[in-house]
Amino acid sequence: MESSDDDESEVCGNHVPKELSRLASNGVKFVDGVLNGENEQCLKNFRMDKHIFYKLCDTLQAKGLLHHTNRIKIEEQLAIFLFIVGHNLRTRAVQELFRYSGETISRHFNNVLNAIMSISLDLFQPPGSDVPSEISEDPRFYPYFKDCVGAVDGIYTPVMVGVDEQGPFRNKNGLLSQHTLAACSFDLRFHYVLAGWEGSATDSQVFNSAITRRNKLQVPEGKYYLVNKYPNVPGFIAPYSTTPYHSKEFPSDYHPQNASELFNQRHSLLRSVTDRTFGVLKARFPILMYAPPYPLQTQVKLVVATCALHNYIRREKPDDWFFKMYEQDISYPMDESLPRLEGEVQPKLDVETHTLSVDLAFDAKEVELASQLRDSIATEMWNGFIHDLP
Repeated sequence: MESSDDDESEVCGNHVPKELSRLASNGVKFVDGVLNGENEQCLKNFRMDKHIFYKLCDTLQAKGLLHHTNRIKIEEQLAIFLFIVGHNLRTRAVQELFRYSGETISRHFNNVLNAIMSISLDLFQPPGSDVPSEISEDPRFYPYFKDCVGAVDGIYTPVMVGVDEQGPFRNKNGLLSQHTLAACSFDLRFHYVLAGWEGSATDSQVFNSAITRRNKLQVPEGKYYLVNKYPNVPGFIAPYSTTPYHSKEFPSDYHPQNASELFNQRHSLLRSVTDRTFGVLKARFPILMYAPPYPLQTQVKLVVATCALHNYIRREKPDDWFFKMYEQDISYPMDESLPRLEGEVQPKLDVETHTLSVDLAFDAKEVELASQLRDSIATEMWNGFIHDLP
C-alpha cells in the first residue's frame, strides 16, 4: 500500500523530485550539500535543525550505537533514516537519491531505527513535581487543576499486515491500524508511549494494558492525567460523560449553566494538548500517516522512535519551527460568561455509574474516591466562577 498522494507532500512515496536528484550525484554530496547549506534546508530535508542533527549523531556514536563504515558515515546513515520517515519515502525512491542498493538503504534504516530505540527510554521522562506553567499562569485552570501533569489519549496509525492477519487490525472504521496510547505533557512532550495494539482493541483494553504492564504508565503520587476515552479512576480524571464535552457540542454563544458543564469545557481545553502534540509528530514525520511496507515489529518501533525523536528535538530546541506551528496555547477565546441568574445558583454535578473492565486494578472504594476528587474540583471551579461574575 504505497502512497501516491503527491499533492500533500513535496517528497512522498516512490519518487524523489527531479530537482533533488539533480542536486547530487550520490548520497555524500547530497548530505554535505544540505548540512553545509542554510539551516532551513536541514529542517526541510532531515526534519530538524543542523545543530540538533549533529548532536544526535554524536550521541549515537558516543553510545556505540552507530559507527562509520568504509562507505557511509554516521551523518549519512542518520540522513537516510530521517529522509525516509520525514517524507514517507520508499526504499527505491531513496536509492535514486543516495545511489546505494536497496539492501544498503534498508540495513542502515534499521540500524538507525534500533539505535534510536536504544536511547528512547532516556527521552521519555516522567512528569516533575512543579505545577505546569500552562496551568499556574491561567486563572481558568489554577488552582483547580494544580495537580494535573498532562493528558492521555489514543491515536490510530495505519499499518500494513498480511491478509491472514488483517482482521484484528481493522479499527471501528474498517481501516488497518495499530492503536497507540500516549501520555503528553502540556509543553507538547511525550511522557509515555504504548504502541503495537491491534486497531480493533478497545480503549479500555489498551488503557488497562498501559496501567498494569511491567513497563507501565507511572503517575506520581497525588497527581493525575486528564483523559476522555478512559475511565475516571485514581490518577486519571475524565469529563462527566452525561454532559456535553467537546466545544463543538456547545453552541458558539452557549454559557455554562452548572459545575459539570464548566468542568467539561475547561477539561476539554486542557486535554486538547494531545491533539497538538500528535499534530506536531505527524507533521514532522508523515510516514505515520501512511502504511509503510515494513514488518509489523518495525512499524511499531517507528511510532516509538519518532515520538522519542520528537522529545529530543523539543529538549534541544523548544522553539523549533514545527513546534511553533502547533504551539498555540490554550488561551483562545471561550465565552464563559453567564446570562443573568435569578436567585442562588447551586453547582450541579452529574451522577454517573461506572462500568469498568474487570481487569482494572482499582476497587470500588478507589473509584469512588476518584469520583469525589473530580466533584470537588468541579465544585471549587464553579464557586470561583460565580464569585468572579460582575
